[in-house]
This record gives sequence, structure tokens and C-alpha cells, in this order.
Amino acid sequence: MNYTQDTFVFDDDCGFCTWWAEFFDERTDLRIVGFSDLSPELREQLPENYEACSHLVTDEWVYSCGASIEEAFVRANVATPLRDVVLFLRNFEEYGRLREWGYRSVADHRAQWGQVVSKTPPVRRTDGDDSRPSER
Repeated sequence: MNYTQDTFVFDDDCGFCTWWAEFFDERTDLRIVGFSDLSPELREQLPENYEACSHLVTDEWVYSCGASIEEAFVRANVATPLRDVVLFLRNFEEYGRLREWGYRSVADHRAQWGQVVSKTPPVRRTDGDDSRPSER
């Protein structure tokens, strides 16, 4: 499948996940798509248990879980100084395991992290909600 724009896919029923998706939306040129808005074509590109984590889909690759967040950060305008460091670290197998452990540690506690940073998820917004609710 050929995408015109690389796409970050996230759990759009999670306030913590929504906060991060909007963070990346404001700082990258990624298209942001929630699980509830997946097209059949995009869904086909994702792993079988795609709802277990976020993903970044490109023409060449699907980054999942920690790799998706890392890749979105590398593309963010705030991470320019870290880009070369991340590219270097990707050469080490242990780095990948550490990245995924970190991702899972945060993802498994996103309800608690959502007490710190969260936005109303798109699937829970009513017609009167602002498209960019303020942080809690």
C-alpha cells in the first residue's frame, strides 16, 4: 500500500494516548488516526493484535509499540538534537529491548499517567467539546 503521508495510529479511547497523539500532531507532519477511524486498508497493515499498542505506518515499515513512539519523537521538531543519538542506539539489540520495556511499563500504567497528562479522547467528545481540550 502506498500512503501519501506517514500515519501514527493510537488508542483514541485513552486520554493519555490522546495527549501523546495530539503532541505528535502539533510537532510532526504525521497523519494521526485513532483505532476507531481505521480504514480497512490501514487496518490491514497493522499487526494482528494492533490494539495492544500504538503504531507508525510508512510505505516501507510499520513501527509498533516503543518503536512507534521513538520514531514519532525522532520526527518531532522538539527532538532534532536526539535524532543522531537514537539512530546510533538502534544499532544495539539491548537498546530495542530497553525501549520496549519502557514503553510497556508506561502503557501498562496509562490510567495513572493519565492523571498527569490527558486529553478527552476523540471517541468520548461531545458536539460541544473543543477539538483540543485543555490538559488536566
